[in-house]
Amino acid sequence: MFYDEVKISAKAGDGGDGIVSFRREKYVPNGGPNGGDGGKGGDVILLGDRNAGDLRTFHFKPQWKAKNGQPGMGRDKYGKNGGALTLKIPLGTVVIDRPSEMIVVEILEHGQKLVLLEGGKGGLGNRHFKSSTNRVPRQCTPGKPGDEGEFSLVLKSIADVGLVGFPNAGKSSLTRQFTNARPRIAPYPFTTLNPSVGIIDYGEEYRTILLADIPGLIEGASDNRGLGHRFLRHIERCKQFILILDMAGVDERDPLEDYRKLLTELEQYEPEFLDRPRLIAANKMDLPGAKDNLKRLSKETKEKILPLSCETGEGLDFLKKALAEQ
Repeated sequence: MFYDEVKISAKAGDGGDGIVSFRREKYVPNGGPNGGDGGKGGDVILLGDRNAGDLRTFHFKPQWKAKNGQPGMGRDKYGKNGGALTLKIPLGTVVIDRPSEMIVVEILEHGQKLVLLEGGKGGLGNRHFKSSTNRVPRQCTPGKPGDEGEFSLVLKSIADVGLVGFPNAGKSSLTRQFTNARPRIAPYPFTTLNPSVGIIDYGEEYRTILLADIPGLIEGASDNRGLGHRFLRHIERCKQFILILDMAGVDERDPLEDYRKLLTELEQYEPEFLDRPRLIAANKMDLPGAKDNLKRLSKETKEKILPLSCETGEGLDFLKKALAEQ
């Protein structure tokens, strides 16, 4: 399972209580107050971590609490502060406050850190209340409670290129040919059920492109049919798109109609998607009927069409070069 949306509750630690204490020393009959302050409660901290793949940690453990501060002690000793609770968050995660539905933060960089909830302050010991009129203070204050909240964590993949298409168009095959990712491949629709991100290496300067393989869309995905919004949100941060089409018309699909429907789904989900650079990968050119469909598609659009076959490897180098140029 791939977990890209979870709900959690979190609480920072409570501050420790201050205490009432007095010195008890030989030959000092009226020792003064020496009650120490309580320790501060631990904060809840978010930390961006490139090694975190999804949100499964929070799916299986939805409740988190930082440690409380310790109470103060005699002899003017402070209580120990509660340890901070650090939650490692995968890059691309949006943190949303559930009651207000406001975005708290987007974790986009490795090492990005944010104090989500602050721990409560420690209470004051009685030594703070000594005065000329109150020589034997018996007052102290309790620690403050730590902040708490309910949050939604929504993962949106970070990638340079989004690979989108209808089921069985060849997205996973292209991803395996281009990157180190290994999505499942089989000759039937909906083999891939979860988004995956792979790295394309190109050039002599160790430059890379991140490619997001999005599971097959269905018509109406922009209206959240099937798992539409869950899949489409993973291409929101992509700089460009590859529309991959089955040019052989396997499963009785028409590649021209698929092309129009893909553009419609992208536009209805986010109109700005159509302004981003895109390439058309005309896949399965090794099968009968593909060349005739390619001619029809060429008349339909002026966009850059790159004929290829993930099965034979034909045309893959040209697509890789086109991606690098864009």
